[in-house]
Amino acid sequence: MQGFENRFCFVNKNKRNRSITERFFLWGSCNISTFEKKYSMRFLVIEGNIGAGKTTLAKMIAEEFNAKLVLEQFADNPFLPKFYNDQERYSFPLELSFLADRYYQIKKQIFDPDLFHSLLVADYFFAKSAIFAQNTLRDDEYRLFRQIFDIVFESMPKPDLYVYLHADTSQLLKNIKSRGREYEQNITSDYLDKIKNGYFGFFKQITAFPILVIDINNVDFVVNPADYLQLKKAIFENKYNLGINRLILG
Repeated sequence: MQGFENRFCFVNKNKRNRSITERFFLWGSCNISTFEKKYSMRFLVIEGNIGAGKTTLAKMIAEEFNAKLVLEQFADNPFLPKFYNDQERYSFPLELSFLADRYYQIKKQIFDPDLFHSLLVADYFFAKSAIFAQNTLRDDEYRLFRQIFDIVFESMPKPDLYVYLHADTSQLLKNIKSRGREYEQNITSDYLDKIKNGYFGFFKQITAFPILVIDINNVDFVVNPADYLQLKKAIFENKYNLGINRLILG
């Protein structure tokens, strides 16, 4: 009977006149889980520069907390290897394809809620499209891209907490080399610095949700369980103000 009531509550509340964000989160509003009571979080974003370990951390958290995991789907993008070899030629089709892929993936998660998970963890946020595009497109291309992006962005759900893993460029290059993706081996320090600056420029514009920038230069949360515990506590056991918050681990 309890399961029937929960399903009815979800269907009954999923009205067309509700915002997309409301519809996305109503699946958990009828029967608040122990996780939600303790942490007051339902949508967590883990971001970072290329090679920062965002996907690894998202997977670790999702596994521990039985969360629904949303990973960026980029491996099959036909433009990505071409872009790293010829950025000027392939930047615009690459960014448009990423914009479409991210939109449809997030849209699918919004309208296909999972009643068995109280937390959703994503290793990217939709705004990533604009951050990367600003650093790869020519001015005229970016203006066109931004017009399309702005139309879509306002309707996207916003996270309860946005975590950005910050690592020095030298460490990012080491991580990129060690994971051995062939199409990433031509990534330069200048490109990584541009992406970093793009993220921090984006953070300065945000007042709608809390952003936690965590310096991970002195920790290794993959190898050292104590570092992972420290990182996990920072994410789940503290309250943060809207906008930018900073934390150094280690």
